[in-house]
Amino acid sequence: MRERDREDAGLNGGQTLVPGVHVVHPDQPDWGIGQIQSVVGNRITVNFEHCGKVTINSEVISLTIEHERG
Repeated sequence: MRERDREDAGLNGGQTLVPGVHVVHPDQPDWGIGQIQSVVGNRITVNFEHCGKVTINSEVISLTIEHERG
């Protein structure tokens, strides 16, 4: 992965926003939990359980990683 893509994906900021990670949208909790499908630059495509596929601009919205409960 290129360094620029790593920065855009949040890999240098403590969070790891990569395909397969489960997230929630902080302003749309009714969308449910989403799974990241792809990360290209600052665009993160997420498939949410109650909303379907949405593309998020990571410069505008900070997705929250949903940690496994158990």
